[in-house]
Amino acid sequence: MNVKPASEAIISFQGVTKQYEGDPAVLKDVSFEIERGKFYTLLGPSGCGKTTILRLIAGFTEPTEGRIYFNGKVINHIPANKRQVNTVFQDYALFPHLNVFENVAFGLRIKKLKEAEIKEKVLEALRFVNLVGYENREINEMSGGQRQRVAIARAIVNRPEIILLDEPLSALDLKLRTEMQVELRELQRRLGITFIFVTHDQEEALAMSDEIFVLSEGVIQQSGTPMDIYDEPINRFVADFIGESNIVAGRMTQDFLVEFAGKTFDCVDQGLQPNEPVDIVIRPEDLEITRPEDGKLQVKVEAQLFRGVHFEIQCIDDAGNKWLVHSTRRADVGEAIGLTFDPEAIHVMRFNETEEEFDRRLEAYS
Repeated sequence: MNVKPASEAIISFQGVTKQYEGDPAVLKDVSFEIERGKFYTLLGPSGCGKTTILRLIAGFTEPTEGRIYFNGKVINHIPANKRQVNTVFQDYALFPHLNVFENVAFGLRIKKLKEAEIKEKVLEALRFVNLVGYENREINEMSGGQRQRVAIARAIVNRPEIILLDEPLSALDLKLRTEMQVELRELQRRLGITFIFVTHDQEEALAMSDEIFVLSEGVIQQSGTPMDIYDEPINRFVADFIGESNIVAGRMTQDFLVEFAGKTFDCVDQGLQPNEPVDIVIRPEDLEITRPEDGKLQVKVEAQLFRGVHFEIQCIDDAGNKWLVHSTRRADVGEAIGLTFDPEAIHVMRFNETEEEFDRRLEAYS
C-alpha cells in the first residue's frame, strides 16, 4: 500500500521498512496515517514492531527504506531533539535525585527559559495531572501512579504536537492501571494533543483508543476503531488476539448462507464465491444457551468457570468443534445444551484478504 501524506495527517508512514544488519526486517513496507488530536494505540505481541514504530516517530532510529512525514515534511534524518514529540517510557525515566518540580522543569531549564516562565509552565502541567502541591516531593516518596503522572507532566510541559507512550501502565497493579486508563484518556481529550500508545493488552487498547493498529510480524494486520476491530476482524490472528473468539472452518454456500459444524445457517455476508472456504467467528457473548432441541447447535459441556459477571462455559459439538460461551446462566459439566445465535453474530473471514478488499466488501453490505 502506498499513501501520500494528507494535509490532515500529522504523521504519515510511506512504505517504511526497518531492518537491523543481519536480522530479519522488524517492519515490512508499512504505510499508515495518524490524524491530529486523536488517541491511537499500536497493539500486538512482543516483537511485532510496535515499539520500533514509536522509536521511528521519536527519531531514536531511522528507517531502512521508505519515508516518514511530520506535518507533510520528510523527517527521516531529523534528530530527536528537533521533533515536536515527547516520550513517556515504560520505566518513566525520572531523575531520582530531583524532586517533582525539577523533574518536570528539566527540559525547560535546558532551553534556558526564565525562572518565572518555568514556574508557570511546570505548575500548569502539574495541574493537568492532578499533582499540584507535590512540587517538593522526592521521586522515591511517590507511588507508581504518581510517578507516572510526573512523567506525563514532563512530557506535556512544552505542549508537544505528539506524545508517545511506551507501555507506561505495565508496572501498575490492575486497579491502578484501570484508573490510569481513564485519566490518560481524559487528559488527551483536554489537551487535544495526539497520543500514540503502545501496548500488548487488548482490553487496554479497546478501552482507550480512537483508533487501533493491530500488528504482527512487522505488518499492520488491521486498523480501525475499537468496535470495528472487535466486531469485524479481518483474519484469524486479529480475531484470536482481540478478545476471545470461537473460530471454526466453514464454507460460504451462497450470499447470506454459510455452512459450518455440519449445518447451514443464515448470515449477513455476501460477495464471496459460491462454496468458498472461509473461517467463521462467533464471539462467546453472542452465544445463548437453550434446551438442546431449541438450539442451532447441540453441544456437550466440558468445563465451566465462574468469572464474577458471567460463567465461562467450554463445550464441544458433534463435529468436534470447541465452543466457548459467556453466559449468566449456569451449566453442568457433562450436560447437553443447545446454542443459538443471530445471523449478525456470524462473522465470515476470507483467506488472505487485504484490508482494502475487506473494507470494500463491508461497504458493499451497507
